[in-house]
Amino acid sequence: MLYKFKSKSAGDVIMTGPGGDQVLRLLGREPSGKGIIEAADMPAAIATLERAVATDEAAQDEARAKGEAVPAGGGDGVSLRQRVWPLVDMMKRSQPKGHDIVWGV
Repeated sequence: MLYKFKSKSAGDVIMTGPGGDQVLRLLGREPSGKGIIEAADMPAAIATLERAVATDEAAQDEARAKGEAVPAGGGDGVSLRQRVWPLVDMMKRSQPKGHDIVWGV
């Protein structure tokens, strides 16, 4: 499955199923084929994703300090920061204009 996030304020953001599922779970949502992130909820969603990235990077830094190998993104080579950035950018563009983000519609 592919996720195609849409907003009137930005170009579409496309994520593969596992990546989109991960991001939706970070936002406290069950992955689904259709959904919406309302403009009013975006500041909290942005903060949640930014905290998740900071936590992930701190864990990676700690593992590196111990000399452990840390594959980005759980082994697929894509860091959490890289994975969430396009959607966070979309939210930052959409929220001030009051535009929701939808997928699967």
